[in-house]
Amino acid sequence: MTASERVTAAVLIIGDEILSGRTQDVNLNAIAKYLATYGVDLCEARVVPDVEQEIIDAVNALRIKYDYVITTGGIGPTHDDITADSVAKAFGVTAPEHPEIMAMLRERWGEPNAARRRMAHVPEGGSLVKNPVQGPPGFQKENVFVLAGVPAIMRGMLDDVGPRLRTGAVVVATTVRVTGSGEGTIAAPLEAVAKAHPDLSIGSYPFFAPPDVYGASLVIRGRDPAEVEAAAVELEKSLADLGVSNVARLEA
Repeated sequence: MTASERVTAAVLIIGDEILSGRTQDVNLNAIAKYLATYGVDLCEARVVPDVEQEIIDAVNALRIKYDYVITTGGIGPTHDDITADSVAKAFGVTAPEHPEIMAMLRERWGEPNAARRRMAHVPEGGSLVKNPVQGPPGFQKENVFVLAGVPAIMRGMLDDVGPRLRTGAVVVATTVRVTGSGEGTIAAPLEAVAKAHPDLSIGSYPFFAPPDVYGASLVIRGRDPAEVEAAAVELEKSLADLGVSNVARLEA
């Protein structure tokens, strides 16, 4: 796959509670894994506060740079849920109350109050993203998907995002696990293999288990299974030539 055929995405996490540490984000991990099944590379993640201009600037920067942007958080009924209106302003449109969402709100609560009506705001030209869990749906505006921040609800919404994506070749991975040798020992052969295979992503992830188990997991990722395998074999041979013997192959 050429660079022009690569499908890319970014995640924009919105919320003061994430930046303050009060809430731990788990959505990024779920989105990354989900996108990988469609061959979409998650290339960047940002966290911004509940500040309108910060959201506008981030949305505009990311939607131009990547094929898709997925935002999480800020679409509830409270005063700090400003994502829908901010996304609309990023696109230069208004965010009127969506009739389908208003109908859902009326069915559940009768005539909704001003706070609940906030959840019906959708930028002009946006389409709804189904919410199979609870509450109102998210929405899509061009290449931007706006999803809930609550993890269970966000994951449910993803099921309606996937079929809308332009898919790429799925990345495959293999791991060469080296035990009893540090990164200083394996750095040279690892660098040589990485230079020989520039289309692959090759990373070293050290581990340590007290009192004396240590080593590194050398992860090779790419879209061509044959090249991934060839690189792993070359790496194993180079390590063997250095006298590194405690090497195991793991998938993924």
